[in-house]
Amino acid sequence: MIKLSYSTFGLTNLNFLDSIKEVDKARYPGIELSFHRDQFNPFDITDEYLAKVKKQLDSLDVKAACVSTASHFFTPSRPHEPSLMTPDLAGRKRRIDLVRRGIEVARKLDVSLVTFGSGFIRDEHVSNPSVNPRELLVDSIHQCLKTVRDDEDITLLIEPEPGMYIETLEQGMSLVNEINSPRFQLHLDLNHNYCSEQNYLETLGKAAPYAKFLHVSDSQEGYNLKLVKMTDDLKMDLNFAKYLIYFPEFADYLLVDPDHPIYFHDEIPDAKQKKRIESILGAVNIFTPPAFVDYNGLYTGQSPFESEIFVYLISVPGLTYDVLERARPIIIYLRSTKNKDGKLLMDKMVANTLTGIVHFHEIPAKGQWILQPASKR
Repeated sequence: MIKLSYSTFGLTNLNFLDSIKEVDKARYPGIELSFHRDQFNPFDITDEYLAKVKKQLDSLDVKAACVSTASHFFTPSRPHEPSLMTPDLAGRKRRIDLVRRGIEVARKLDVSLVTFGSGFIRDEHVSNPSVNPRELLVDSIHQCLKTVRDDEDITLLIEPEPGMYIETLEQGMSLVNEINSPRFQLHLDLNHNYCSEQNYLETLGKAAPYAKFLHVSDSQEGYNLKLVKMTDDLKMDLNFAKYLIYFPEFADYLLVDPDHPIYFHDEIPDAKQKKRIESILGAVNIFTPPAFVDYNGLYTGQSPFESEIFVYLISVPGLTYDVLERARPIIIYLRSTKNKDGKLLMDKMVANTLTGIVHFHEIPAKGQWILQPASKR
């Protein structure tokens, strides 16, 4: 039988002990205890404070179901970094330490599950092709598992997430089989699965024997935008997504969208670059002349789309953070500018997923898709 829990990550405006009371008051049987820089920080909490948390839990009906080792710890603007597969050993050890602290907290609070994610392929992986990210990830997980004692009931869980190295359930199951430990299993998130699986119901069925914990969150269809670096062998499938191509020699971007191709530039491109742009568009049967937009005239301040764009940008692998941040004003422009017919250039939330479903979770949720059977998508 599945019992519902609520994550403290959704109550970070409260004192941590008060958040536990509120979840109990709402009659949830369980609670996920999520690390948070300001609310439940494992680098600050003491044994005395954990004893208070334990006493609070023991006095209420709600039971702690899982310890979530939060992603936003070390640099809030760059979640999941450093990851368990960061090429720099010092970075990997920082993340390993965080997971180990999760295990220690779980031990003291009698919690049996500790969850984390794989992290992303970043530009440092791309620039160091001799580094095998899977080997690094596997080694880091084994290092974490060494912290779990033979006589205790603690299982580590990996959560496949859009854009991450471990993104699909098949990849998650493969990793669990390679680690080959009863103390390492899967954490499923229905939104993540719906973002990443072409037949998510069938794949969920396959993954069920590996699953120990399940997240439920909202989902909706988005504007699937692949942010990629220009290469000579770049392949595009406009039935799958639209593309924002980055040109490193100019730091310019080309939006490849049949309805409105746009070139964002610092300086008007010369004849050679214009011909190159035409060739790229023509390769996917776009013959509409692109609009040319001066990047320096784009709005760069705060917008209503901040959280949505933040989640999008951190999910794009393989590019530097400067390339990603430079794309931010472009996405604001697309989300706030209307065409001659009065329709927004990007009229849905921006997404970077394998199915075009948005990864960003709205609060309150407005998702419409997640419980529909695959035949009705």
